Amino acid sequence: MSDTDTKQLPKDLAAEKGLVNVQIDGHWIQVPRGTRMIEACRMAEAQVPHYCYHPKLSSPGNCRMCLVQMGMPPRLAPGAEPTFNEEGFQEIGWMPRPVIACANTVGENMGIRTQGDLVEKTREGVMEFLLINHPLDCPICDQAGECSLQEFSVEHGRGQSRFIDDKVKKPKNVDIGPRVNLDDERCIMCSRCIRFMDEVADDAVLGFTERGTHTTLSCHPDRKLDSNYGMNTIDLCPVGALTSKDFRFQMRVWFLKETKSIDTNCATGCNTTIWTRGNEIYRVTPRLNNDVNSEWMPDSHRLAFHEVQGDNRLTDPMIKAEGTHEVTNWQTAIEATSDALKQFEGSEIAIIASARQTNEELFLTKTLADILGTSSISTVARMGEADGKLISADRNPNSNGAKLIFEQDDPSAKLAAIKAGLGNGSIKAIVALGEDLIGEAGFSHDELAAAELIISTNIKENATAQASDIVLPSSNFAEKRGTMINVTGRLQRLNQASQAPGNARDDWEILRDIILSYTGEANDIYMLEDIVKVIAQAVPAFEGVTFSKVGDQGIQLIETGVTIPLLEKEKQRVENREIVG
Repeated sequence: MSDTDTKQLPKDLAAEKGLVNVQIDGHWIQVPRGTRMIEACRMAEAQVPHYCYHPKLSSPGNCRMCLVQMGMPPRLAPGAEPTFNEEGFQEIGWMPRPVIACANTVGENMGIRTQGDLVEKTREGVMEFLLINHPLDCPICDQAGECSLQEFSVEHGRGQSRFIDDKVKKPKNVDIGPRVNLDDERCIMCSRCIRFMDEVADDAVLGFTERGTHTTLSCHPDRKLDSNYGMNTIDLCPVGALTSKDFRFQMRVWFLKETKSIDTNCATGCNTTIWTRGNEIYRVTPRLNNDVNSEWMPDSHRLAFHEVQGDNRLTDPMIKAEGTHEVTNWQTAIEATSDALKQFEGSEIAIIASARQTNEELFLTKTLADILGTSSISTVARMGEADGKLISADRNPNSNGAKLIFEQDDPSAKLAAIKAGLGNGSIKAIVALGEDLIGEAGFSHDELAAAELIISTNIKENATAQASDIVLPSSNFAEKRGTMINVTGRLQRLNQASQAPGNARDDWEILRDIILSYTGEANDIYMLEDIVKVIAQAVPAFEGVTFSKVGDQGIQLIETGVTIPLLEKEKQRVENREIVG
């Protein structure tokens, strides 16, 4: 128990601030009026096991696992005055039956017991009922290692079953959607998935059928769980009933390394956890951040990591000789890049950067442009349709970073002029950083053929790499560190989850070495943190920022006036006291 009971406000002042006094396991704390019992216990660091309850969803009180003992001052006889103990509270009369903590709220002078014989016996009984028909298939269940049924059965179960009859057999390995499978025999009817699809995803496709021990989770007739947010139900499922087709039977979770990072598939920048073993990503899951994505993310973004994996990764720098790319070492490639760029005037060089680059990479890109003496620098715009939840219309994750560092309201505005320059011969050399020009950038093979020099950094083999005179292999989002600014102006941090394959390097290292080779002057940049310090001095909005200050949750750097629809809906539900949030 913390020292919260030593920080009590006087009753009258607490009442003015909307606080009530609650005794939890013998200790008095003050919590906001209307707080749910389970949240008050969490504030008091008292564990209350639960399955159906989730702070982002409504509370149906299905599982009964969160039963606690409640007490209130006894009702006074007519005309009697309340008596107070030396602590200033009325004596608590304890109820002989438990109550659920997830749906009941606290009141003044309330008592809650999360321990004791009554509570322990009721939890043991609930666990026994939940396990009666549950299969003992932990050795093959994907949820093993992060299953609350396993954990609570150890802490609150009997240790052995008294059930001697045949278990009820329910459907197994049911295809309920393109990305989700259902093992209904494991389902404990918590209804989290049903409530999520109804309340958050706005696609009420799931429901229960039959009654009693034969109750079954299923999709509504002629429907599938095909929502772009359907895989969030897998994260919500406290057991192994809902499993990912992509991750199913791939790896035990205790073998995987967890790395906190952010999504780079649109400007929202959902906070994520990247699960890796060796240099392979096995899954990406959403991470809680109430200022960005709450606790959810779209399926399309969750599975996008497959696009940067595969056998077509570039692993060594290459220089084209007589129409054929030949592998070389980094020193030779960097010197060749520097020497090639020196053959052109600054006005003849164009840099096509990417709003998928980190702020640190963009800053070094701008530095390179200044050193080369070119003002022809542009990103590639990627616009789509917002989904009214978490997917932003801007499919670039760092457009706001490019705006700040390039000091342009539209960092992609000069792309058309660069194309025109290639056509009329005023642009003779192209430096493409992380963009496939013959693709979303809209360049044709003929337009690129007009360039006398093409230097590109790429993750995978593509048409731009094929057309390049010098190819420099770079790192994907999971293989590097850096910062980005999302659509609302929040500065967030990428963290390295795996190593780049072969001799591929971080983009900032490539840019740093090109600058060093071109100028012949040391720039005292040895680590990513060194670049952040330089940006903090050069760009006013970054003043005082360090890489460590950004933290796991990010910091609000600028105000853009843009909001995230899903968060706005969640805030409204919190205000309406539909959810805790």
